[in-house]
Amino acid sequence: MYISTVTGTVTPDDCATIAREAAVRNRRDNVTGLLLFNSRRFLQVLEGPKDAVERIFARIYDDSRHRGVVKLREGAIVAREFGQWAMAYDDPCRPSGNLKDMVAALLTSAGPSTSAHFLGSAELHRPAA
Repeated sequence: MYISTVTGTVTPDDCATIAREAAVRNRRDNVTGLLLFNSRRFLQVLEGPKDAVERIFARIYDDSRHRGVVKLREGAIVAREFGQWAMAYDDPCRPSGNLKDMVAALLTSAGPSTSAHFLGSAELHRPAA
């Protein structure tokens, strides 16, 4: 799990493209997770084979669209928190009326630490597009 701050402007369409492309790669690499973008920060958890997750995180760390990439948690898991989702994400093109409720619905199988991080991020102010 990591958090980062966006550099420059990432539009809702940009975020949707990022998530779509990640979903294709993640499915291929057997990686699942959740991506939340609140117009300022990315919060993401990745789960799957260690080498694949490390490769993806290295690519993200080097991506110029991120700054201040901070790894919040790393370690082996007993069971996936996000099942077979190649990448679930908050779609800023079609935001829910209550982002926190939408994120909570995605976290039904997540552990308390993961839930706390994502629900806290969902509570952050989300500027109008």
